[in-house]
Amino acid sequence: MGLDSFLGAIDTASRSLSVVNRSAPDPVQRMLETTFADQPVGVDELSDDAHGDDVVVLTEQTPEGREVVATSPLEEVMNAVLLVNSDLYKTGQANLAEFELPSVLMRLDDVPFSLRGYPESDKEKLLLVAISRYIERHAWRAGDGRLRSSFQRLSRIEDERGTRAVYQKVASTDVQTHIYGIPDWTPPFNSKLMSHGGYTDDFCDSWFVVYTPPDGGLDGTTGTGGAADGEKAGDERSIDGVAPGHPVALLALETEPKRWEGYWTFRPSLVADIDRYISRNM
Repeated sequence: MGLDSFLGAIDTASRSLSVVNRSAPDPVQRMLETTFADQPVGVDELSDDAHGDDVVVLTEQTPEGREVVATSPLEEVMNAVLLVNSDLYKTGQANLAEFELPSVLMRLDDVPFSLRGYPESDKEKLLLVAISRYIERHAWRAGDGRLRSSFQRLSRIEDERGTRAVYQKVASTDVQTHIYGIPDWTPPFNSKLMSHGGYTDDFCDSWFVVYTPPDGGLDGTTGTGGAADGEKAGDERSIDGVAPGHPVALLALETEPKRWEGYWTFRPSLVADIDRYISRNM
């Protein structure tokens, strides 16, 4: 049993992205379609007087019909994944207070993705990069709990200025910050980062960012209702129904060179299972 045993732990949700009342140039629409090509997420465009111009709407097929899950300005989606490359996250984006992930991307939780890295694709992998930064910010906002992140090589923390700054910032709070990978670098003696090195497939082929709150979950909630499942009622700091202390995990595995299979989830029980496996086996 390895981390790959968790890849089948979700039920595929039927979700689609629609660009509504688009005035942005045609290449923007093509970039969005290319980003989600060969993924279980449909992309189309339509006109709808109920929305303004250049809005992205995420819908989900339910027994009652197709329901709106989230909406975001098209510009936010462009700035998060369409008009940037991964270097922006490696060398910049260290200001966690200013980082925002469009709701329509964040609410693609429990959707299995198969993504290609550069040079096969210069956009697909960015989705996982953006989700990783979202979870890092989520942990920093919570200010306590535990964050576990894998890098394949621990030296990436040292090599990537933006990544290093983010993890130093998270570790400066009361969040226990664990990093995993091939042990080709050791944090400085005065660092609050806790490193774990190894050479098994779990270390070499994994990409995970897992946040768990101090109690491991929210009020014992173990449902599978998506991002809002287990929300702390009345928490004014919640964003899109996700309270600062909610468990969240991204898990992806490099099943072939430059190809990643995985998902992210807000389901407390699944996040707890992944966190427990990492704690015991890595």
